[in-house]
This record gives sequence, C-alpha cells and structure tokens, in this order.
Amino acid sequence: MTTRSRAASFWLLVVTVMVVAANLRTTVQGVGSLIDQIGGDTGLTPTMLGLLGALPLLMYALVSPVAHGISQRFGMNRTMLVALLVLIAATVLRSIDAGLAPLWLGTILTGASIAVANVLMPAVIKHWFPERIHAVMPVYTAVLAGTGAIASGLVVPISHIVLSGQNALQQAPGQEAGWRFALLTTGVLLIPGIVMWLVAMRRVGPDRVAGGEPEPKVRGIWADPVAWLVALYMGFQGAAFYMLVTWLSPLSISTGTDEVQAGVEVMVMQLTALGGSLSVPFLLRGWGRRWLPAVIPVPGLVGILGLMLWPQPIWLWASIFGYASGAMFAISMWLMADRARNRSHATALSGMAQSAGYLICGLGPIAFAALHTATGGWWAPLWLDVACMLGLLVVGYLLRDHRHALSRAE
Repeated sequence: MTTRSRAASFWLLVVTVMVVAANLRTTVQGVGSLIDQIGGDTGLTPTMLGLLGALPLLMYALVSPVAHGISQRFGMNRTMLVALLVLIAATVLRSIDAGLAPLWLGTILTGASIAVANVLMPAVIKHWFPERIHAVMPVYTAVLAGTGAIASGLVVPISHIVLSGQNALQQAPGQEAGWRFALLTTGVLLIPGIVMWLVAMRRVGPDRVAGGEPEPKVRGIWADPVAWLVALYMGFQGAAFYMLVTWLSPLSISTGTDEVQAGVEVMVMQLTALGGSLSVPFLLRGWGRRWLPAVIPVPGLVGILGLMLWPQPIWLWASIFGYASGAMFAISMWLMADRARNRSHATALSGMAQSAGYLICGLGPIAFAALHTATGGWWAPLWLDVACMLGLLVVGYLLRDHRHALSRAE
C-alpha cells in the first residue's frame, strides 16, 4: 500500500469515527429542549416526562455490561453496524404520530443501541488507531459533546419551521413541523454514518483477534471499595448533568424565557461543558492530580445555588455549571483508567463504574421530575443537584490517596 493510499485510509477511518460520534448524543440530548412541547402534546405528567428523559440512561446501565460479550460473539464491526441500524430505526419509530407506544419503544431502542456503541467505540478507536489513540480519542469525545450541544440549541427552532406541501409526518401545509419532526432530524447524520461504516469495514477487513493467552477473569470488582467510589463519582456527576440538561429548558421557560432562548441556554451549558472537558488534561498536574476531583464540584455548586437564589441570568449559571460538569465527566473517565493497575483491571472497573454510574444517572431526572410534580416548583428538585455536588466533594476527597481498585487481589 502506497503512502498516499495509507493516508487516505487513515482519514477515511477518522471521518467515519467522527460521523458516528455525531449521532451518539444528538438523539438523546435534544429531548430536554423539547420536553415542554412533548408534555403539552401528549399530556404526559412531569414525572413521566422525567422517565422519558431518563430511559436512555437506564438502558445504558442495563445494556452496557452485555455489549462486550455480544461483540465477542459476532465481531466488533458487525455489532457496531447493527447498533447503528437499530438506532436509525428507533429514531424514526420515536417520531411516528401513532400514540405513545412508538415514543416509548423508540426511546428504549435508542438507549439500547447507543449503549452498545458507547462500549464499543473506544475499542474501535484502539483497534483502528493503535498508534494514535491519544490523538483520536480527545477529538471523538469533543464531537460527542459538541454535537449534543448543537442538537439542544437547534431542535426548538426546527420544531417551529412552517412546512409547505406534503411531508412524511402528515402535517398539513402551513403547520409548524413540531417536536416529532425535530426529533427525527437529530438522526440526520445516521445514513451517512452507516454508509461510511460499511466502507470502513471493507477497508479494515474482519476483526482481528490478538494472539496470546486470554486475559484472566477479574473477580471481586463489585465488592471493591475503590471501584464503588469511582462508580459514585460517575453517577453523581452524570445525574447532576442529566437532571439539568432535561429540565433546564422548562425551568427557564417558567421564568418568562421563550422556547428558543431556553433551548440556546441548554446549548450554552453543553458547550461550556466541552470547554471543561478539554481543560482537564492541563489541570491534572501537580496538586491537581490529587485534589481536582474534590475541587471541581465547587463551581458546579455555585452554578446550582445561583439558579436557586437568583435565577434570572440563567445563561450565567448554566455556563458555570456546564464548565464544571464537563470537567467532572472527563475526570470520571480518567479515574477509570488511573485507578486500575493493568488493562484487565481497567476493563472491569470501566464496565462496573459505567453500569452502576448510569443507573444513578437515570434515577436523577426521574427523582427531579417527581419532586417538581409534588411541590410545583424548582427549589426542591434543585436540592438534588446540590446533593450530587456535595456527594462529589466527599467522594473526590476519599479518592485523593490514589489507591487502585482490586489492590487487595494483587
């Protein structure tokens, strides 16, 4: 293979990874900005809307532990292709105007397919770019965060587009597109993503299986105290983020903000989260390596208390919280590697922490919605976010000594 051909193959695989990444947050994070429209159209209570926003996270918790086994049986590339095909089918199903069943079933399938993709994509990057993991992975995570933010800001304006002529969702000409059409557009890059994945599969060939002895099974991870601290860090930061990404728009609208501006505020929160994620490698130096997990929740706490005590400049508090939440997410990913001594321990720790962590994440929006329904206001549910920040302070402090998971088994 010539140098030019190798370069072309490399960039084909890079673009494929990034196009796929662009589909793994948009289909979920666009829902929060549309939550008022969905509730007004379907009659769902705030508690049920909270469950709708949390379902993908609960599916992450349920499906993530089995994704690795499925890929071992059917091959990593083929499993990923099926996940993308299910995701596009789920995105269409969720947008069909045929009662509530398609909405619920489509949301469940969306979460399940993304869960598989979330688990496999780091392995795909390692397999396709063994010498460039550290260059490709940050770009991949940046695309995840950035496209999710863009979806949050654009879905409301898209829902207000006035349609002309016949359309797939059967709205009359001159009628606004609505939330179903807006959710459908969040999967606009799935078709090119699937096509590029098929081309990439032909370029890289069948999954290669490394030789050598199989890695020994890791036991005791679910009983390990360090592993549970990492899982709690993952869970608390995720619950705090998903509670606000789901409910910040309705909160803002309740203060007199229009729908479009409220959606932009959600986008701003996620864009500043991107900045927080990208700053972590520079902060994890010197004292930061030990104390950053406990210090970074402080600006998050400031942002939430600002929403509670002086909510009107919502964009300001959303920005402060967004920066902290992005940094905390990056720290939680770093902890899964840093608190393991070898690859097999890291895989076990990552699987356990993501499964338990996403379960906590999923319960957050449901509890937030239930408190909002019970009290009719935002003060009580926002205390859940405060509790998450305080929990992160404690967990971060306990992680300061750099103990490794499964150290007792060594």
